[in-house]
Amino acid sequence: MTDGEWRIDELAQKAGLTVDTTRYYSREGLLRPPVKQGRNRLYCADHLERLERICELRAQRFSLAAIKAIVDVDRPGLEGLFTTTGREYSLAELTERAELEPELVEELRAIGLLPDPADFGGDAYDETDVAVLRAVGELRSIGMTDAVVVALGRIYVEHLVALQHDVLDMLSGNVDPGWDREELVAIQGNLTANAPRLMPAIDQLLSYIHQRTLQRLTLEAARESGTEQQ
Repeated sequence: MTDGEWRIDELAQKAGLTVDTTRYYSREGLLRPPVKQGRNRLYCADHLERLERICELRAQRFSLAAIKAIVDVDRPGLEGLFTTTGREYSLAELTERAELEPELVEELRAIGLLPDPADFGGDAYDETDVAVLRAVGELRSIGMTDAVVVALGRIYVEHLVALQHDVLDMLSGNVDPGWDREELVAIQGNLTANAPRLMPAIDQLLSYIHQRTLQRLTLEAARESGTEQQ
């Protein structure tokens, strides 16, 4: 064997993992198959680099499904769209911290307003989820009933999911097949590489559109109401 060609036990040692863990990652499709040389199955520097990448993402508490997607795409910065900070919570801990009834939280989960962490590459809830549940609590405190909150959440989830699919179709070139494919790939790479800047900018854009639209529609409703009373 030459330098850079290792048996699985040697690869595991270099990566700081057990052989069982290395085999597990291989079974889950996170590692490409080794090269057969006689009776040996040998791994190379690419396998080691991928294992080190997997370990980095596991340390950030990404799920295996998310890790596989990230390392398969091999697009630097993609994990920045998923990385979370702060404390992590189980569903029971999240419910207690948000000070909401478990029944209401389950309704919010059912409509997709509080998605399962596995849906976005995680294995626990975080402060972002706490914040949205506290926003629900705030809406209740100013007069919204649980039924209205759930109906409102369902509307936003359904329409935002449709909107996001449209955005992804656009960036994939499915909306306008005449777009330059290489340019789109370059744009996708730039967006993922700058994920920490992308998310706040998108949040600001959506917040602005939402605020201005809500103001306009509220004013229109008030005018219509005034006209009806005359």
